[in-house]
Amino acid sequence: MAELNARDTKLVQYLNEALTKEKQLETALEAHISMTTLAPYRKRLQEHLRETKRHAREVERRIKKIGGQTNGMGGVVHDATGIVQDVAAKGAALAQGPMHAVRGTSEQEVLLKNARTEFKEEAEEIGTYTMIANLAQKVGDRDTAKLAKAILREEKRMAGFLEKLIPRLTSAVAQAEIPARERNGGRRRTTTRKPASTTRKRSTTSSRSGGSRASGTTRSTSRSGGSRSTARKTTRSSASGSSSRASKGRTTARRKTARRTTARASR
Repeated sequence: MAELNARDTKLVQYLNEALTKEKQLETALEAHISMTTLAPYRKRLQEHLRETKRHAREVERRIKKIGGQTNGMGGVVHDATGIVQDVAAKGAALAQGPMHAVRGTSEQEVLLKNARTEFKEEAEEIGTYTMIANLAQKVGDRDTAKLAKAILREEKRMAGFLEKLIPRLTSAVAQAEIPARERNGGRRRTTTRKPASTTRKRSTTSSRSGGSRASGTTRSTSRSGGSRSTARKTTRSSASGSSSRASKGRTTARRKTARRTTARASR
């Protein structure tokens, strides 16, 4: 087999990394499906398991098309170090199932932690296929770029599903494991603030009574002022009446005196 150039060697390296991850996820997804009792979640895991197996086949074909080699889960194995890494990857994938089955303190927490792990794995795959797509496009390998972008869309769709699922599973854990009295902030309502409200009522009453007193004082002052003004007007009108009567009396007396004088003169 002809030796690969630098471009194809790097593409085969990255594709083999993606292939290794896909194979690991096949084992993990199978284990998670067996633990999942939530129907919509289980159905989506089954769909993604089929996608994962297809991704592995397509990536493996692409490696061979470029002229590279695959070796089970580990991809291109050049030396003893690579073989050790390949065996370690296989062992980690096989061990995930039993380990994940005992994680958490309830069924709800097992589902939540599985979803968290799956979300983390999807993030890694998104990074890997983004890297492959950009490298392939940069070096002019359109077929590899097209394949990487197609797989990338499906990985992002699965990550989006998990991102929405995790809050729901978290709520289920809270409801299953935390007493109702400790949820919703974990505090009980207290009545220690009642004296403050009583104080407010007292201050409000005081301000109202004070206002009434002030209003009563103003009104009484106004009334007394009005009475004084009326008394002054009455006094003035009485004085002017007396003066006019006195003036009329004097005029009448003068007229009588003049008549008497005239009568004497005529005699």
